[in-house]
Amino acid sequence: MVNYLLKITAELENLTNLQPQGGCDDPDFSYLFKVKCGRCGEVSQKETCVTLNDTVSLPVGKGTTNLIQKCKFCGRDGTITMTPGRGQPLTLETSESGKYAPLMLFDCRGYEPVDYVFGGLWKAESLEGTKFENIDLSSGEFAEYDEKGECPVMISNLRATIDMVK
Repeated sequence: MVNYLLKITAELENLTNLQPQGGCDDPDFSYLFKVKCGRCGEVSQKETCVTLNDTVSLPVGKGTTNLIQKCKFCGRDGTITMTPGRGQPLTLETSESGKYAPLMLFDCRGYEPVDYVFGGLWKAESLEGTKFENIDLSSGEFAEYDEKGECPVMISNLRATIDMVK
């Protein structure tokens, strides 16, 4: 059992609390990344999608996981199980300090997640309290105007890291 913690950061202008639309533990939010096979080292060509709501029974023993996928190169099965409760929104303070905010913990067996892709819908709020929802970060940035605060708001320079944790 190896756990990987997905962490994100970005440059936030007049925004804070960047997180998936339904919160860090949103059961419908899709995490997209490429996976590397633990046996042969092959990296998937397409992004793998993992969602908390999607569960499948383990082929051996009892329990469930969020993804079972066979390596197209060597044929070995791997599983990815999401562990909610570790995620936090990316705050302006965290962003300005150059730190990363934890988003989701993955228990991986046979696979290692690599190259996270910012997909799905996100939300954030301005420093004046205006809520911005349904933010699409797939293009790598977001820009809008906060009428209440009379200032531009922006998300840019999105970065993710996937760290092995114990």
